Amino acid sequence: MPKIIVIIPAFNEADSIASVVQDIPNVVSEIIVVSNNSTDATEAHAKKAGATVLKEPRKGYGYACLKGMDYVAKQTQKPDIIVFLDGDYSDYPEELTKLIQPILEKQANLVIGARVKALREPQSMTPQQIFGNWLATTLMHWFFKSTFTDLGPFRAISYDTLLHLNMQDKTYGWTVEMQLKALRQKISYKEIPVHYRKRIGVSKVSGTITGSIMAGYKILCWIFKYSFKS
Repeated sequence: MPKIIVIIPAFNEADSIASVVQDIPNVVSEIIVVSNNSTDATEAHAKKAGATVLKEPRKGYGYACLKGMDYVAKQTQKPDIIVFLDGDYSDYPEELTKLIQPILEKQANLVIGARVKALREPQSMTPQQIFGNWLATTLMHWFFKSTFTDLGPFRAISYDTLLHLNMQDKTYGWTVEMQLKALRQKISYKEIPVHYRKRIGVSKVSGTITGSIMAGYKILCWIFKYSFKS
């Protein structure tokens, strides 16, 4: 049996985190919720739902992901696959089995859950999210001939590949860094269409003007950095 671990960064997701954890298929060996300086009951609800709870006081999506990776690295038996998804219940955790399948079948080492329009609940993505995804993936196509259509947070990656990428971003650029490094390093990838619904609560990134601007800036910085890197 392959060992699959899920890492869920979470900042004040008390209303949704238990549903996320409970809907994850039982093929998963461990679910890790990384509380990113939460001030509500996120940690208590995640633990009660059966997740391993870690605390990362430094705010930032990347910080939370790296905290989860550090915990995994200290385990005796390393996982075969790491799955990342958000804690706001916008993703459908039960679709995890679709994302890991191409990796198990050796078709790809990185699988992105693409939030295609046909499977998205109306207004589940903000206009700035839709535009940002289009701009980023268009630039990636121009510079790298990539076929990515989304920077969706719901993704699966083989553990060896994840280590090889040497992830560095601490905040908003985590997802695009992973995809850009996969392109530069010629890592096999695949997109799988996934359903997407309105999140529970307000987004800390796309739900604020500052968050949207900072996320867009960070994403573009990563793209141009890698586009002109020799």
